[in-house]
Amino acid sequence: MSSLDNRANAPATGSKESASVRERLPEWNLADLYPAMDAPEFKRDLTQVAADADAFEKRWKGKLAVEAGKGAGGGLGAAVREYEALEDLMGRIGSYAGLLYAGDTSDPARAKLYGDVQEKLTDASAHMLFFTLELNLVDDALIEAALDADPVLGHYRPWVLDLRKDKPFQLEDRIEQLFHEKSITGRGAWNRLFDETMTALRFDVDGEKLALEPTLNRLQDPDGKVRQKASEALAATFRENLRTFTLITNTLAKDKEISDRWRGFEDIADSRHLANRVEREVVDALAAAVREAYPRLSHRYYAMKAKWLGMDQMNHWDRNAPLPETPQAEIGWAEAKNTVLSAYGHFDPRMAEIAGQFFDKNWIDAPVRPGKSPGAFAHPTVPSAHPYVLLNYMGKPRDVMTLAHELGHGVHQVLAARQGALMASTPLTLAETASVFGEMLTFRSLLDRTRDRRERKAMLAQKVEDMINTVVRQIAFYEFERKLHTERRNGELTSDHIGELWLQVQTESLGPAIRLREGYETFWAYIPHFIHSPFYVYAYAFGDCLVNSLYAVYQNAESGFQEKYFEMLKAGGTKHHSELLAPFGLDASDPAFWGKGLSVIEALIDELEAMDA
Repeated sequence: MSSLDNRANAPATGSKESASVRERLPEWNLADLYPAMDAPEFKRDLTQVAADADAFEKRWKGKLAVEAGKGAGGGLGAAVREYEALEDLMGRIGSYAGLLYAGDTSDPARAKLYGDVQEKLTDASAHMLFFTLELNLVDDALIEAALDADPVLGHYRPWVLDLRKDKPFQLEDRIEQLFHEKSITGRGAWNRLFDETMTALRFDVDGEKLALEPTLNRLQDPDGKVRQKASEALAATFRENLRTFTLITNTLAKDKEISDRWRGFEDIADSRHLANRVEREVVDALAAAVREAYPRLSHRYYAMKAKWLGMDQMNHWDRNAPLPETPQAEIGWAEAKNTVLSAYGHFDPRMAEIAGQFFDKNWIDAPVRPGKSPGAFAHPTVPSAHPYVLLNYMGKPRDVMTLAHELGHGVHQVLAARQGALMASTPLTLAETASVFGEMLTFRSLLDRTRDRRERKAMLAQKVEDMINTVVRQIAFYEFERKLHTERRNGELTSDHIGELWLQVQTESLGPAIRLREGYETFWAYIPHFIHSPFYVYAYAFGDCLVNSLYAVYQNAESGFQEKYFEMLKAGGTKHHSELLAPFGLDASDPAFWGKGLSVIEALIDELEAMDA
């Protein structure tokens, strides 16, 4: 057992022990990856991967075109298989170090291990960097002939053809190697600085020193004064650290601009679109459709909510306030588990069976702890192992939806693992499909069981807010990033200017029913996606709108939907979004597609409005 697995559960710093904590929330068992930080197996694999990567380079570098030309008698298929095995081993090592670090980023021993492992993996992968670059230089006709002639290589056809989409943007080998090796002291180091700074921050709320997650959680408190104090504490601490966050943001935006310029990307988000295997026109259509819908969605809803709360205009800290009708009882872990698994099982017992493994086999880390990474994620690790889920569970209804969301990812990752290390990974736009679908199943299951009119109103309102946060808010984030990265090309941005850009997009997206009070201009600072994955955020809106359309197909389907859905998840990264959606009669390149997804949110707002009539 690793040291993380033996830690006692503890409440968040300064917070009162909750019922969910008294339940002994589960912590993950990382021994399925490695028994401990100092385990002989871990040290052995670190040594082995370095030697194997060096041997791989010596065996194959400069020979791929020749091997491809041999057809069925060549070794290109064997080379790809060997490359995949190395990727799996490196992924196992990196996943273990990363998950251990996420469990407590304040622990110097874990931080050192994480940093050392990143360096060793970067060194090892430098020996493998030639492979994809050289493979892309092989003539198209030669590659096609080899794929047809060699069954081993033919297995990897989706990966090989997908890889070649990167060909126009790859650089000369030595430049690629320089970019790769310097990433650990460049982009990787700035990412780590952000993570360690953010998890070390404490927010003074009425004398209590809280970490980020418990402080954000108070923005959902039924008491407006509690929400205000939490918001002001967030702003005060962000402001104190704004120079650091501004420097990190400026540096990473410039780093991206340098990389994009050298590679020849035209638009600031084109590298993300390429990684997501989605066309710029599709994303532009999504963003335009959501912006056009702001008045019908967020503006309209928040005006209704202000009236429900007895306000002419809400303050920004009231945006996620619970309605008076919202049940305030804490939701225990056992109830949350049963709620999600029941909803999954009603859709298909196989889905509940897969999700159940996360509970039964300790693949979930749920409690809030000092030093633990904020937020939530599902990490796929590698196909030879299994995914892990991180939560910061505090018993709120939204925490149950987060559990449903992350388990959706987990089910997807388990099903896609059969594609192997090179083809299991799904583009971000499609990676959010299973997670949002899992949320929708859980919400609909709860709604169908609700008979009380006031409780139904609260549930509908919360779902609308979650959808607005997933669609409107994320597209506003995307627009903020576009403004920031565009203006960064003209020079460094001050904290004040970044705050102005933030307020511009927030004002536009939230509408006149919300007053952005002093301090909110700093709230851009804590969004990790801006740091770790520029332009990642539109994937959430893509996934939500897609799932809205997908769920409509499910509701109207007589039979066969589940099989199609499972086949979509099993495909992993082997198919383009157009191929995956075709069996459901959906087409994301059709501008009307996004309107259909947004109309689902609008219909829920209509229902809420009718309840007030």
